[in-house]
Amino acid sequence: MNCIIVDDEPLARKAIQKLVNETENLESIASFNGADATREFLKNNTVDLVFLDIQMPGVNGIEFARTIPKNTLVVFTTAFHEFASESYDVDAIDYLIKPVKLERFKKAVEKAHTYCKLFHTEHTNSNIENITADYIFVRAERRIFKVHFRDILYIEGLKDYVIIYIETQKVITLMNIKTIHELLPKSFFVRVSKSYIINVNNIDSVDNNTVYIGENEIPIGNIYRDYFFNEFVTRKILSK
Repeated sequence: MNCIIVDDEPLARKAIQKLVNETENLESIASFNGADATREFLKNNTVDLVFLDIQMPGVNGIEFARTIPKNTLVVFTTAFHEFASESYDVDAIDYLIKPVKLERFKKAVEKAHTYCKLFHTEHTNSNIENITADYIFVRAERRIFKVHFRDILYIEGLKDYVIIYIETQKVITLMNIKTIHELLPKSFFVRVSKSYIINVNNIDSVDNNTVYIGENEIPIGNIYRDYFFNEFVTRKILSK
C-alpha cells in the first residue's frame, strides 16, 4: 500500500515518514506542505492512503479531504482533539493525535489495509441475507455469518462498506451504514456519527465527545449528540 504525507510543518512530515519506514507493507511516495501541490499530484497518481494534517494555511485538512478521490483513504494527523468528530464526517478512517506513537500508527495502517483490499476486490451479493428479532445473517467473505445483536459492540461504516465488530471477530460486508441502521432494533442500536452505530448495552462509559466500549473509542458527531444523550444516556440513567 502506498501513501503520501501532507503537513505544513517539516518536522511533522519527518515524524510521519519515520513511522512509515518502521511499518511493513507501507511505502511513502511523496510528501507535501499544503493542499494545492497535493491536489495536482492526485490528479496524475493513484494513492492508497493520505496522512493529512488538519490545520494548514489556506485550505484546511477537513475541507481538502472532501475533494480527495473516492478510493483514496484518509488518516488525519493533528495536535488537536476537537476535530475528531468532524473528521469522520468526511469518511476519514482514523484520527491520530501528535506526537503519534508507533503502535497507534500501525493500528490505523492495519485498518487502511483492510479497506484498501476491499476497494480492489470485486464484490457481489454481499449484504444482509436474513434478519430476525435476535440476530442477522450477513454474507461476507464468501460465507454467511450468524451475528446475534447482543454480541455486536459497534458498527463502523466507510463509503459502501460496514464492519460489524463483535467480541471475537469482525465481519465486513458490502452495505452502507444507513441501510444497516434501518434494519437494526432501534431500542438499543443508535447512530452516534456519520460513520458509527453503537450497541448501547455494551457501553462502558461516555463523555461529551466519545463513547468507550472496551478499549475502543467511538467519536460522537455534533448532529447526533443531543439525540444520543437525551434518548439513551439520560433516559437510561433516570429509569434506573
